[in-house]
Amino acid sequence: MEQTPSFISYIEKTIVTNWNRDAFTDYHGDTLRYSDVARRMAKLHIGMETAGLKPGDKIALCGRNSANWAVAFFSILAYGCVVVPIQCEFQPEQIHNIVNHSEAKFLYVGDGVAKDIDFEQMPNLQGIAYLNDLSIRATRLEVLDYIHTHLNELFGRRYPQRFDRSHVVYRHEESPEELAMINYTSGTTGFSKGVMLPYRALWGNLDFTLKAFGPNVKAGDRILSTLPMAHMYGMMDEIIFGFINGCHVHFLTRQPAPSLVMQAAAEVKPAILIAVPMVVEKLVRKHVYQRLDKHRARYLLQLPMIRNRVREKIVEWFRDQLGGNVYQIMTGGAPLNQEIEEFLMSVGFPITSGYGTTETAPMITYSDWQDHAMGSCGTVVPHMELRILTRDGRLLPDGVSDVKGVEGEVVCRGMNVMLGYYKNEEATADVIDEDGWFHTGDLGSMSADGHLYIRGRIKNMLLGTNGQNVYPEEIEDKLNSMPMVAESLVLQSGDKFVALVYPDQDDVNEIPLSMDDLNMVMEQNRQELNAVLPSFCRVSEIRLHDSEFQKTSKKSIKRYLYKV
Repeated sequence: MEQTPSFISYIEKTIVTNWNRDAFTDYHGDTLRYSDVARRMAKLHIGMETAGLKPGDKIALCGRNSANWAVAFFSILAYGCVVVPIQCEFQPEQIHNIVNHSEAKFLYVGDGVAKDIDFEQMPNLQGIAYLNDLSIRATRLEVLDYIHTHLNELFGRRYPQRFDRSHVVYRHEESPEELAMINYTSGTTGFSKGVMLPYRALWGNLDFTLKAFGPNVKAGDRILSTLPMAHMYGMMDEIIFGFINGCHVHFLTRQPAPSLVMQAAAEVKPAILIAVPMVVEKLVRKHVYQRLDKHRARYLLQLPMIRNRVREKIVEWFRDQLGGNVYQIMTGGAPLNQEIEEFLMSVGFPITSGYGTTETAPMITYSDWQDHAMGSCGTVVPHMELRILTRDGRLLPDGVSDVKGVEGEVVCRGMNVMLGYYKNEEATADVIDEDGWFHTGDLGSMSADGHLYIRGRIKNMLLGTNGQNVYPEEIEDKLNSMPMVAESLVLQSGDKFVALVYPDQDDVNEIPLSMDDLNMVMEQNRQELNAVLPSFCRVSEIRLHDSEFQKTSKKSIKRYLYKV
């Protein structure tokens, strides 16, 4: 495997280079410049050193997206400790388990998390500190209270004249294979696995983002952070890329509802927007489609003489609603609804998708919007190899698969692949074979030009009565485009397929509809859906679900929770 530069050196360089630029802003809150970030990191390092923490020690981090979260994250890495990001949506028991399993010695928490966790359930933890002011919530070391009380004094002694760029020197010299992070997957069954990511995996992804986004997103440009920072997709493509590239990252600090994302984008004016498909779908349905219907633009799009001008106006208007500076919208974590994708591509809006996993930190494939192929999630990123493993055990070379032909499991290897699962050699051996190929568990195929097409998860695949494979995600994609449907889940009951549907509450309340009316709409949806499906995968019944489906942090439905 090729040698990589020091990842920590990139943290040093961006702070020194962008010293006077804005770095982090909490939405409608305070702003930190790169120089402010450097000072706070220096104080955190003094605290870590005084507390006796050593490079290689684990430090956990759990809170909502915020500037303070980002400062703590880069401080832990630059000191040489192993960062353990924990999703703030996890239940207290899950947080306790992750802290204990990772052997973390310290935990930084946001206010929303702190009130629910129990220090006594984490016996090996030396202390817990609040992210906002570094005050100590609980401790087993007297020195931690001293550090918090005297931190400014300790900082003054260390830097008696003034703190400037010359002091930004992080002494830990990491090796490429050294453990940098343990990221616990949200998982769908049982206890989450701890993905061990070395510095080389972080650098491999960083190098990709700098080359892929860098030409169109410059130092000083703004990025709106909407994805969970504890999840690799948002952490890498928004936070790590944004900070290292000298950008000004804005944190929503709350749940990214589509209306909030649109409002914040209009104010922040981001250069790139990265979002889960659900947010993009709702933005298009609630804003763009309504405007099209209002102005009869759908009809005008059919007229050859003025079609291009109408398309330009649609794209210009939607860009303006998102602040006017968006180079492209990038989705990931799940497929974008086919109808929405077709529409955006038909009018020339810059939309694209990426694909990856926590185990690859996260990127495996990506294409710029100008090279985006309908239904694909891009071509393999630098430093990685990608193959399709057929059911008969053949490993197809690049470019010999066809989107309508041979499919199999997506496997990859290269710089971005994890070291393994923490303290779980058996699970590691299940997904990384003796030749270094990481088995993603996703079914897919590749076109002749290298674009990857994902069909669904192998474990989600259902079997039709005639032995045909049925991919529930493909049925759900079509159903989600139908009237009154917010989201759906297709399950198997004996030899029949049943769809659970959570109705679109805005549409239901606007009309309004009774339960009988809604059932009639769903029956009509079922008939129209089956008219476009092969006979072996038609839906026999649609059942209404009374609440949103429970989801992982990347907004994938937790299928294992639902039965019919």
